[in-house]
Amino acid sequence: MQDSAQRLLIIDDDDVFCHVLERAMQRRGHDVAVAHDGPQALELARRHQPEIATLDLKLENESGLKLLPELLDVAPNCRIVVLTGYSSIATAVEAIKLGAVNYLCKPVDADEVLASLEKREGDPEAEVADNPPSINRLTWEHIQKVLQEHDGNISATARALGMHRRTLQRKLQKRPVRR
Repeated sequence: MQDSAQRLLIIDDDDVFCHVLERAMQRRGHDVAVAHDGPQALELARRHQPEIATLDLKLENESGLKLLPELLDVAPNCRIVVLTGYSSIATAVEAIKLGAVNYLCKPVDADEVLASLEKREGDPEAEVADNPPSINRLTWEHIQKVLQEHDGNISATARALGMHRRTLQRKLQKRPVRR
């Protein structure tokens, strides 16, 4: 188990989520700082050198994936878990490659976040789904992969997928399809 009095940085653009998670983590003994965007997160990381952090994948005007390596540059010993309501295999893989220690789908609670930060190794006993994903889920995953390949550029992604940019934007505004 990790020391209960760690410096935690929460990076999320959802004020309510930040407030709830901040209070829960403070009750668990953590010294918490909250940032709502990339520049604020980098400034707080430089000043406070957090040991652990949560990073929202989809901030208001920026990608958490782009912020991840920058955070690790200014706080190299920080263990970061990426949180998202827009999960995809492509973004999960990229988050881990870029240095995140875990990737969780929202909604999550403080105990889940802490458990994911404490976990140091993979689980070979992890449950494998009995059924393949639906065609709608596969479509969502493919769009996310192509979007990632084009660095989040909607126009370039739409061209690569052979669809109108506005159609892609509407698809991206929807919640991800469940399995």
